[in-house]
Amino acid sequence: MDSLDLQVLQQARDWRAAGHAAWLVTVIETWGSAPRPPGALLAMRDDGLVVGSVSGGCVEDDLIDRVRHGERVGKPSLIAYGVTKEEAARFGLPCGGSLRLVQEPLVDTRWIDEVLARTARHELVARRLVLASGEVTLERAARDATFSFDGATLRACYGPRWRLMIVGAGQLSRAVAQIALLCDFEVICCDPREEYNLTWDVPGSTFSKAMPDDLVLELELDEHSAVVALTHDPKLDDMALLEALKSPAFYIGALGSRLNTAKRRKRLADFDLTVEQIDRLHGPIGLDLGAKSPAEIAVAILAEIIAVRYGVPLAQKKPGSAFPEAHDIATTDDGAAVCGTATAHG
Repeated sequence: MDSLDLQVLQQARDWRAAGHAAWLVTVIETWGSAPRPPGALLAMRDDGLVVGSVSGGCVEDDLIDRVRHGERVGKPSLIAYGVTKEEAARFGLPCGGSLRLVQEPLVDTRWIDEVLARTARHELVARRLVLASGEVTLERAARDATFSFDGATLRACYGPRWRLMIVGAGQLSRAVAQIALLCDFEVICCDPREEYNLTWDVPGSTFSKAMPDDLVLELELDEHSAVVALTHDPKLDDMALLEALKSPAFYIGALGSRLNTAKRRKRLADFDLTVEQIDRLHGPIGLDLGAKSPAEIAVAILAEIIAVRYGVPLAQKKPGSAFPEAHDIATTDDGAAVCGTATAHG
């Protein structure tokens, strides 16, 4: 459920709208050390232009060559690569690896419109493709849904982008936002203070002047969402945390030293939060990388968020930091949701 899949689908739909023929190619099975996992997606245009990937590049080159030489698949079809060691070597599949693909013509793009609309609403969607007929149906996907293929039906899952809400629009927030965007997060920064919100200038991010606690409720944070409070102002940070800690967000953290984190936890305990909810708070945020500059601290913060997303234990934390035990919330090998400090002192 990588957002790259949504980009591939959107590009394929746009090609069809412009009058091109287009095909979707999906990895359905791999053996050995194949470069891309089952579910990996590629879209290909009738002139050989591609977006996405199903291998390290050599398989794509062969698919492009087929199209440019007039091959036009008219119904969902299976393609195998790397059946022999020689062919595996030819197509750049290491250790004798091999893979099977489904190539399908993109005829009706209405299902893509629906997938894009539903994932934009932060829904998880499963697509079923019946190979014999080419019929496509959509259904709501469970959080633990994964890609599957039983020989007759392909089931692929699509989900919303991972989302990061940043409270505060200072220098550190800019660095966090820029790195998060590079990591393919949807970034929303929130700061009602005029002296800060007038200078926010991070292309690709969304900015809100709403009160942070109001925005938390408006966004309806889900398991694909993270929140970092970076203002050092309890009136803003704590109010956002009060609501975020009640949500299913997979990561919630606040800037501050270990002493300030302990004080914050005591303040939060005066409100209607349970001990379990307060214990979800990460603080000080960030892995202990020895970071000093805002950019380095931002790297430490994103490193921790990514580790939590993938259920990796946070071994590299300063002693005395508050953080939940690692849980494997997240992902298969392809990054699909199966679905501090270095230190951020204050």
